Amino acid sequence: MPGTDATHRAIDAVWRIESARLIAGLARIVRDVGLAEELAGDALVAALEQWPESGVPDNPGAWLMATAKHRAIDLIRRRATLERKYEQLGRMEERDQQPTEADLVAAIEDPIGDNRLALIFVACHPVLPTEGRVALTLRLIGALSTEEIARAFLVSNATVAQRIVRAKRTLAEAHVPIELPGAAELPERLSSVLEVVYLVFNEGYSTTAGEDWIRPALCEEALRLGRMLAALMPDQPEIHGLVALMAIQASRLRARVGPAGEPILLLDQDRSRWDRVLIRHGVEALDRAIHSGRMLGPYTLQASIAACHARARTPGDTDWEQIAALYDALAQLAPSPIVELNRAVAVSMAFGPAAGLELVDALLASGALNGYHLLQSVRGDLLLRLGRPDEARVELERAAFMTQNERERAMLLARAAGGAGESARS
Repeated sequence: MPGTDATHRAIDAVWRIESARLIAGLARIVRDVGLAEELAGDALVAALEQWPESGVPDNPGAWLMATAKHRAIDLIRRRATLERKYEQLGRMEERDQQPTEADLVAAIEDPIGDNRLALIFVACHPVLPTEGRVALTLRLIGALSTEEIARAFLVSNATVAQRIVRAKRTLAEAHVPIELPGAAELPERLSSVLEVVYLVFNEGYSTTAGEDWIRPALCEEALRLGRMLAALMPDQPEIHGLVALMAIQASRLRARVGPAGEPILLLDQDRSRWDRVLIRHGVEALDRAIHSGRMLGPYTLQASIAACHARARTPGDTDWEQIAALYDALAQLAPSPIVELNRAVAVSMAFGPAAGLELVDALLASGALNGYHLLQSVRGDLLLRLGRPDEARVELERAAFMTQNERERAMLLARAAGGAGESARS
């Protein structure tokens, strides 16, 4: 049928924009994320059936909302009928827990975004394993299909579907309410949300496995989620810090790959290809986080480090001493072996490779990063800079066989064979 493809593209675009609000409002009232997604899916199916014939409505989001609302009201009426039968059996107390049609209308109308925000917190609930939180968030908030999530993370469709089903079941069994966390819970719950968003971003920025070095679509989705959070919770500085970090890092995506898709590390990048609009947006978000009057959090500190790189027009202009100081602060606030490894790189650039190697060797001796290929990669770089190419080759080859990313493996083996190439991990 003429125009059908265009209509389906319009439906896809509307669904990406409206689905989270739709599912959130439904989940708030039916108290079941899985059921809410089914009801929203029914509305989508209705659009796919009707819009190619009738045309896309002037307000497609409102059409989807109204259709989902009618289906949810039908469900509530069926439940009410069942409850009347329960009453006859002496179970009147359960009827008091059922929402009314007026409750439904109030819950679905979401002018300030509380429902969507509540859904984000539910999808990222700490009761779920990390992979379940990521999959459910991308499904419910990002409106990505099972197939899209599977492609992004290089797993099977069945694996993603299983993760989503298990996550929904866990939420139901744990009786997790579809509501915003209270003040006492907020720090831990927000930390879980931000962790999920940044995990999605990082998988796009530096893909852990497969043939691609970057997957920009995942970075874009994480940025969209971060900006949504910032709009819904503008008084939380760490959200702005995370948005700043992602925007500044995303500004380098075009420069991170060569013509054949090969990786290009930070010090080797053509900085004229960095996206200055994204950098400006990132710096604005960073300023908002810094000037909140609250103590700087880990994402804001990392964004400050990224901003140091963004301000340097050439690698030689980089204020490595400032970056090392920021990593010192980050190590105090959120200590981890990964932070310590990054700090070692910054120290090596600010004070010489011998100072960095001392920190890396301490990490190696601790065993905290056993099996982590970047430890060997950084050590190999430092040994090259110290004029010890034979030792460096051993470390770089070891790193190459540890990584699961094919592009990175080829790069590491080339550096090992060439015995040259000073570059810092971006």
